[in-house]
Amino acid sequence: MSLKVIALIVMTALYLYRLCLDCLERRSVSNPIPAGVADIYDAETYKKWRAYHSEKTFLGICTSSVSFLVSFTLMLLDVYAAFARLFPEPFFWQMFAVLLLSALSDLVLLPFEYHDTMVIEEKYGFNRSSKKTFWTDQVKNLVLELFLMTLIGSALMGTHLWLGDWLIVGFALIMMAFALIMSFLYPFFSKIFNKFKPLEDGELKEKVTALLEKHGYRVRAIQVMDASRRTSKSNAYFTGFGKMKTIVLYDTLVEAMTPDEICAVFAHEMGHGLHRDTLKNQALSFIQMAILAVLAWLTLRSEVFTPFGFPLIERAGGPSAVNYGFAILLIMSVEFALVNPLWGLVSSWFSRRAEYRADAQAVEEGYGDALVSALKKLARENFSNLAPDPIVVRLTYSHPTLSQRIDAIEARTGARRNPD
Repeated sequence: MSLKVIALIVMTALYLYRLCLDCLERRSVSNPIPAGVADIYDAETYKKWRAYHSEKTFLGICTSSVSFLVSFTLMLLDVYAAFARLFPEPFFWQMFAVLLLSALSDLVLLPFEYHDTMVIEEKYGFNRSSKKTFWTDQVKNLVLELFLMTLIGSALMGTHLWLGDWLIVGFALIMMAFALIMSFLYPFFSKIFNKFKPLEDGELKEKVTALLEKHGYRVRAIQVMDASRRTSKSNAYFTGFGKMKTIVLYDTLVEAMTPDEICAVFAHEMGHGLHRDTLKNQALSFIQMAILAVLAWLTLRSEVFTPFGFPLIERAGGPSAVNYGFAILLIMSVEFALVNPLWGLVSSWFSRRAEYRADAQAVEEGYGDALVSALKKLARENFSNLAPDPIVVRLTYSHPTLSQRIDAIEARTGARRNPD
């Protein structure tokens, strides 16, 4: 059996695996709602949520199916190799050709993304994006994706041409450095899409500052992001390292919640910092980069390129069919994708544990009840699934379910009030 046939079989198996998860998620609409979160939706809102969830999951299945069919066809018919022949022979342009076609092939998904944002999200009152903002975001995403993938492809090419079989070490180190740099640069990339402003003076800032001073904890900034330009949904997140640590609150969150509820969310995010969750996630990322380096080494030592139509070309050191852009696609869409279910199982488990710890920090700060109230508001405003399929949660969810979080928070809050 040729390597091409094996790769196509793996792609198909992975698509069917993801399809099964999507179907389980779609079916979860009929799961009973746990008692602890039964008050989030009234009867009318719950009926609306079921319709929303069904439309979103069905669109997700359609999107992933079309994406699979496009990727499968491009590989089956050797379109990447044919497209690369239109470009000059040097390694860089051959690599860039494949990555360019991969980025352009994503354009076929634009009708689905448009329907998701401008039809479904609009229908249920979440969308605040104008058509201009939507299309501007798509252009920015395309350019940024191509730029970053070209950087990764160039790193792979340069490392292999320089170090040969020592690629496994060199590429791993480069990718680790790349992941670290991207973590530092994430706040700057965010500014391509959104505007940020410091949290205004007042009761909320005073309480937040008191929390920081209590623990001698420093952040570079507490910023409010103009998420309302695109959505009515709320969120908050923690980013950066060391003196670059930043906590970002959606403006929709600031508008919808009381100061105590926002402080509860803030205490949760601060809990991630106090428990060094960002560094722990970075360590997991480094392991992931090492796995990718091993896969890159195995790929470039194989004869996988000629079955996909890439011709042997005489170069220094002998004939070669290596295309570094196609190697990136194989690694990400076939090889690492095959490892990813197991990797996702492990990384999701670590992430859910971190969420429990961060919730516990909010309880320790005296915001247990406010955090429960805030989480319920977030669930209501974001139209969250209150009873997702347990298999999907275990395999893919980075957060515990809402009912699991509330049960843990209430248990800790009760223990804190009644230490005996």
